[in-house]
Amino acid sequence: MASITRRLLFGNFQSSKHVSSVDFGLLILRLGIAGTMAFSHGLDKLVHFDQYAERFMDFMGLGVKVSLGLAVFAEFFCSLAIALGLFTRLAAIPLIVTMLVAAFIALDGQPFAKQELAIIYLICWLTILFTGPGKLSLDYRLSRG
Repeated sequence: MASITRRLLFGNFQSSKHVSSVDFGLLILRLGIAGTMAFSHGLDKLVHFDQYAERFMDFMGLGVKVSLGLAVFAEFFCSLAIALGLFTRLAAIPLIVTMLVAAFIALDGQPFAKQELAIIYLICWLTILFTGPGKLSLDYRLSRG
């Protein structure tokens, strides 16, 4: 059971102990996209929570503050986890859901240019979900324990 849980959380890392260009590429992707999301979107919503709550979407009748809180959790806290490569695949799931909601519900009917950034983030989070964080991550270190 522990090995199944470990595989689900940390994925399969290449058998070689050497860091590859793929691992560096995944590190650049994780740091770039997660840093941008966390500090351009999540932190702003966290710091200015009350101002955002005045105009934020009430997703599925959860209430504006709950919906905003879930977006902040994904955009800031899950992005930081991905930047560190900590529980990367799990952290990608709330971000994928958030970007699906942003692109196809909150921005529904808007010109593609308005939806484009959420779709680009969505593609990056999906890539990270399927590839995992690479060897330059805390997940890799934890999987070796």
